[in-house]
Amino acid sequence: MSHPQNAAEFLKNQAKAKWHDETLWFVRDKRDRISKTIPEWENLRNLASQIKDNVLANLGSYLEQFEQNAIKNGIHVHWAKDGDEHNRIVLDILQKHHCTAIVKSKSILTEECHLNPFLEKNGVEVVDTDLGERIVQLLHQPPSHIVLPAIHLKKREISELFHEKLQTEKGNEDPTYLTHAARLHLREKFLGAKVALTGVNFGIAETGEFVVCTNEGNADMGVHLADVHVACMGIEKILPRRKDLGIFLRLLARSATGQPVTNYNSHFRSPAPGKELHIVLVDNGRTAQLAREKFKNSLKCIRCGACMNTCPIYRRSGGYSYGSTVPGPIGSILSPGLDMKKHSTLPFASTLCGSCSDVCPVKINIHEQLYEWRQEITKTHGELGKGLSMWIAAGIFKSPLAYKISGGLMRKALKVLPDSLIYHPINAWGKSRDLPEAPKESFQQWYQKNRS
Repeated sequence: MSHPQNAAEFLKNQAKAKWHDETLWFVRDKRDRISKTIPEWENLRNLASQIKDNVLANLGSYLEQFEQNAIKNGIHVHWAKDGDEHNRIVLDILQKHHCTAIVKSKSILTEECHLNPFLEKNGVEVVDTDLGERIVQLLHQPPSHIVLPAIHLKKREISELFHEKLQTEKGNEDPTYLTHAARLHLREKFLGAKVALTGVNFGIAETGEFVVCTNEGNADMGVHLADVHVACMGIEKILPRRKDLGIFLRLLARSATGQPVTNYNSHFRSPAPGKELHIVLVDNGRTAQLAREKFKNSLKCIRCGACMNTCPIYRRSGGYSYGSTVPGPIGSILSPGLDMKKHSTLPFASTLCGSCSDVCPVKINIHEQLYEWRQEITKTHGELGKGLSMWIAAGIFKSPLAYKISGGLMRKALKVLPDSLIYHPINAWGKSRDLPEAPKESFQQWYQKNRS
């Protein structure tokens, strides 16, 4: 289904849609307040954007440098051109170690590659250990937000889910109680896993290390208890130097949740004695996006979710309305690059107000790229009806006589046309809009009468 259809489904529950909108705006407001406590905030954003420009201009060199240093550190480095190859590499590692169950921390990349269903189909149990991710996994849903994966759910729904799946007290909605129940449930999974899988927030070319940022410590718990650590990283997550990292860590948490820093910023440089460390570097459309001059800046994204928290469309339509792994404004730029036909409605799910660009910590020109995608999609997948109506409108607007005649006819028509011709299921425009009362005369007529 298209974004408008999915959004209409979400908006059927008006109370929940209003709550979703207000909750995400609360997070956006936290971001604003904490950013104002940093005098050099705009300097940090400029620096981060310039570093990412440098990375995109020299991506191949930095990736090779990262690989060389990672191998020196004892890390097994794998390369995957797409999601299928990434999934096969992970499965090969698991089969080599006779592993039938893994614990996984939050990883947007593995969601993008659809790793969970692939491994489950091949007999591997996958347990997401981030609390929000585990909640949606138990519901057989994907995350609806890249930072707040269960933001679309209320306490009551989670309480009912935990009662069914974890045998908690029926009706107990206390967050502390529910979190404790999840902790006990996950502890057993951590203790039994031979392999832990994580995402990667930043890879450092200079040292061959990588950094994983979490608020719950679940990535650390899984990795330190398991014999094998598999990390999955999109190739755009590279930073040139270790000293660049501080800039991004100061921006990431403040932009994402309005907190000074993520609780755990874990550095992985080499495997512990007797253990294995693997990293899978994944392209999956990133080099194709890099080659698109108008859209390559989208690869600067550090996945903070700030653009989603501020977007009036995302807040009012929910993450699932986008039908893509990364929803919201940045997802509406990335997804058409992977499948333009499937995601052709996403760039139009925007007011182009520019709020997303204003809050982006790496200064991606998000709203401008959305506008550019609209031009590309209209050329390739333009609707016949829309094209015809725009052609007629263009003819009217360039002819003063045609404009004058059509204006007079429309004023008369609006007075006599029955509402049923405007407000019906076929006319999507009329679903949530009311036509204004038709004026008695045109502006030109009024001007000649009053100003000539």
